Amino acid sequence: MSTYPSDHNINDSNSNLPPSPPLPSPSTTQLDAVRDAVRALLHQPAYDDGSAGPVLVRLAWHSAGTYDAATNTGGSNGAGMRYEKEGGDPANAGLQHARAFLEPIKRQFPWITYADLWTLAAVVAFEEMGGPHISWRGGRTDFTDDTKIPPRGRLPDGSKGPDHLRWIFYRMGFSDQEIVALSGAHNLGRCHSDRSGFEGKWVNNPTRFSNQYFKLLKANEWTRKKLANGLEQYVYVDEEEAAEARENGEPEDEGLMMLPSDMALLEDPAFRVWVDRYAADKELFFDHFAAVFAKLLELGIQRDEHTGEVVNEENQQAGYQSAPKKSDFPAAPKVDQAPNQISHEARPLKEQNREQWAKL
Repeated sequence: MSTYPSDHNINDSNSNLPPSPPLPSPSTTQLDAVRDAVRALLHQPAYDDGSAGPVLVRLAWHSAGTYDAATNTGGSNGAGMRYEKEGGDPANAGLQHARAFLEPIKRQFPWITYADLWTLAAVVAFEEMGGPHISWRGGRTDFTDDTKIPPRGRLPDGSKGPDHLRWIFYRMGFSDQEIVALSGAHNLGRCHSDRSGFEGKWVNNPTRFSNQYFKLLKANEWTRKKLANGLEQYVYVDEEEAAEARENGEPEDEGLMMLPSDMALLEDPAFRVWVDRYAADKELFFDHFAAVFAKLLELGIQRDEHTGEVVNEENQQAGYQSAPKKSDFPAAPKVDQAPNQISHEARPLKEQNREQWAKL
């Protein structure tokens, strides 16, 4: 039984309340209850491929992937995506769905910080989708304002090549091997034209974690395709299966796709070494992925070497600061796009959001 009151300074109808008083980090028993709740929500028949798992993984990755080692800013502390300065970054388009999926859990367990909830949910999702056990440690706090939000532009761009990948990931402290291992997260989920601008899935079963991404990257003959929005991606369609479907009057399979940043892993010799190894050895990939994803989730987190407690400045000032739950009926900001942002990146999602909230 949780020692935290169920109505701890929470008002679901008002997201402008001051933060809750600081609380001690939750116990293992309390976190296990959150894990169970995440498992229960993963099955979402009306969402992408029937699962919320892949988008929860993307939420955690993007919340941590803003880290800059040189300035020690960004990272998984703070849950900055609750604020427009970070949540409105075009690179985060679509992640409002992931945050919406987790709001009922925040309602059920108001003591957990958003920063811990988002990262823990990804770890649970990986395991439930057949992935490895990933080490996770809690203690992250929630920012009380947006003054520590890192600048936009720190997340990878799928349209770029190896130099861009190194620029993005070296900044966070990752090696070439770790870049390739993290790219293996593309075993999960799909792209949407109204979010990233790209469209399609990388593997045939995008809700099951495996090393299939690396196998397909190597084995298939990928064809460059220019999309209506001007972006280019690579596609593969099994022509024999497509012809058979047409002959039988059945719908053709949508095929598979790869991003230019995926193809960069094949073209760059240092990256290609690890593509080959992971394609041939699933166990090796799982071991390496578990280690590097755990590292990703700790970016920007400073811990006491003896107690393991988070000792970031904001944590020392406020302790385990759980932000109040957001409204169950959020309104879009009056200005939902940056001045230079192209129009398709946010506006088409509003209708989808209304539909999604109605299902929760």
